[in-house]
Amino acid sequence: MTKAAALTRIASAHLNAEIDPKGAQLFTLKDAEGLDLQWDGDPAVWTGRAPILFPIVGMLVGSHYRLDGKTYELDKHGFARHSLFEVAEASAASATFRLRDSEATRAVYPFRFELDVRFSIDGATLTLAATVKNPGETPLPASFGFHPALRWPLPYGQPRADHALTFQHDEPAPIRRINTEGVVLPEALPTPVVGRTLTLRDDLFTNDAVIFDALNSDRLRYGAGAGPSLEIVFPDTPYLGVWTKPGGGYICVEPWHGIADPVGFDGDFRAKPGVFEVAPGFEKTMSVSITLKP
Repeated sequence: MTKAAALTRIASAHLNAEIDPKGAQLFTLKDAEGLDLQWDGDPAVWTGRAPILFPIVGMLVGSHYRLDGKTYELDKHGFARHSLFEVAEASAASATFRLRDSEATRAVYPFRFELDVRFSIDGATLTLAATVKNPGETPLPASFGFHPALRWPLPYGQPRADHALTFQHDEPAPIRRINTEGVVLPEALPTPVVGRTLTLRDDLFTNDAVIFDALNSDRLRYGAGAGPSLEIVFPDTPYLGVWTKPGGGYICVEPWHGIADPVGFDGDFRAKPGVFEVAPGFEKTMSVSITLKP
């Protein structure tokens, strides 16, 4: 049996977090009183906690993609979440985890890359910054996503049914959904957001995630009533997924730069919705921050 890698801990007076080098996954997030803000990965419900999605987000049609006339297979959300990252830097309040291409990754994703995921805590704010670097000689196409699972309800005594996401701006645009194969349906559907508020209910998620692809906002608040809340800021990602397994004790608020394949998509990987390209010798950084608000 392979020995599990040690968790890396970072902290401030207001928050503390542990990160698992396997997948560079946020493993725990707690407030100053030791109350859990993040889902615990209960295997009876869902083993994830905050997976990193790279080099794809969501499902591919038939679990494969085409690139320059060749076909490659990739599982849902890509390989980063199952990969062991090296700890490139660690201090009391920050840590950086690094994944480089290997023979195994190049067999399914034929590119050189370096992915750094930096976690830092400043006061009551945890920031995750992911940097995709291209050390190769050809443009690097990729998608990337964050997938943090937050406690629903938060541990402050407010009823589960009172929890909502409150966006920065009104969000009248339609939403998208996926089918049973995990790919995006062509129909746009009426949004469940009323004004700025998405009241969370289990029946919103009987058909999997609520997907926003035309947001006005790059931040929102998650919480209930007058209790403490979490402000989530995602300035670099044009898509947002919101998901839980109905009845689960978590809500995933997922900023993405990428999305599952549309139904019937058979184009080149570079034409896949949400894919960005990093030029040789350049890099692209995307971030999300979570701030505990009293």
